[in-house]
Amino acid sequence: MAGDDSVLEDLPPSAKLVYKVLEYDGPLTQKRIVEETMLSARTVRYALERLEDRGVVDEDVYFADARQSLYQLACEAEDAQADVDAEAA
Repeated sequence: MAGDDSVLEDLPPSAKLVYKVLEYDGPLTQKRIVEETMLSARTVRYALERLEDRGVVDEDVYFADARQSLYQLACEAEDAQADVDAEAA
């Protein structure tokens, strides 16, 4: 986790909070992140943009409602893909 902390070091507190919420609660939609963090939707959008720019967060399609996106930490996305690849082999 020390590597992640250095990536987050100069980000605003809102981005750090969004990161921690995704770390503990797993993949979430932007709407759920707003509910969990109690930040405004605009602040969450900004935080997610900053985290995506750093390559810390991945955005995927939310299949339950294609109008929304599902956000998760990049390392979790890589772990999930590795599991899928292992099962396919």
